Order: sequence, then C-alpha cells, then structure tokens
Amino acid sequence: KTIEFTGALHATVVKQVRLKNPSNKTLMYNAILVGRDADDFSLPKGNTFTIAPRRQTSINVEFTSRFLRPAEAVLLLISKSVGGIGGATLTFSLKSEVKHIEPADILKCKSPCYEL
Repeated sequence: KTIEFTGALHATVVKQVRLKNPSNKTLMYNAILVGRDADDFSLPKGNTFTIAPRRQTSINVEFTSRFLRPAEAVLLLISKSVGGIGGATLTFSLKSEVKHIEPADILKCKSPCYEL
C-alpha cells in the first residue's frame, strides 16, 4: 500500500497507519524507515509498539519536505515474537508531493534606480 504525503514546502504532514490484531495473542512490531529519503520521514512515538489481542493501534508517520522533488521511502514493520507467535512483516510505500510554496518572509526595499 502507498501512503501519500501532500503539503507545502517545509511543512510537516502527519499520516496514520492503522493496524489490527485479529489473533488471541499480543503482537509486537519494530518499525524501520528505509530508502533514499528516509531521513525526511519520522515515527514520533518511537519504533517499537505492541498490539493487544483483538485490538487495533495507530502509528503516526511524519514527513517534513525539504525539497521540491518528490520524496520516497519504505516503512517496514517487522514482527517480534511474543509468546511464540509472530505477525506478518508489513511494508508501506511512502511518497510525497509539494503542492505549493509559502513565503518565509516578505521584505520591502527602497532604492534609487540610478545614481551618477
């Protein structure tokens, strides 16, 4: 699945990934961001999380754009074994698009057009 981050240049966009645990056992995952632009994406709540039996949880993924070009990375969710059971490894493609540019500041200058 692809998660798209759309916003202004230098803005931070947050998306949530919702995971469900249909089993009767607790699942534990370790999240890793890999790829060319992985440094522009972050997991503010940490890289390890647990999903209780028959429950769901949401992971926040943040992206801050630094360049006009699209950024790409992959979110890997690797299961850790808890009590002999492990979940499937999950992958999500992360892509960004800068839709507009907000000015950082506006400066007014006054200068003569010509001097002898």
